[in-house]
Amino acid sequence: MARIAGVNIPTQKRVVIALTYIYGVGAPRSAEILEKLKIDPNIRVHDLTDEQVDSIRNLLNAEYKIEGDLRREVLMNIKRLTDLGCYRGLRHRKNLPVRGQKSKTNARTVKGPRRAVAGKKK
Repeated sequence: MARIAGVNIPTQKRVVIALTYIYGVGAPRSAEILEKLKIDPNIRVHDLTDEQVDSIRNLLNAEYKIEGDLRREVLMNIKRLTDLGCYRGLRHRKNLPVRGQKSKTNARTVKGPRRAVAGKKK
């Protein structure tokens, strides 16, 4: 089992798909990495040589912010917004949609299940 950036990569999947299991690496970045290293994206992870796995690991560590560092940066950005007290920070603090969506009838995923209001019927 290949271990890159502290994540166990699934061995039976194609390399281009398996790299997306790393936080901060999506499909386009995965394809870009394999293109830089001249690795065929269609081969399976268990068919990779140790040198290829090491080259992927080294490239990810050198050029990209992934996993713990990226998570920490995102959390620090959100913390900065909440400390400033700006509109986006207040929305984060209240656990409401941040990017301008309407929340009167929608936003159930963020707000949670509906809560009954007492005395509503007439």
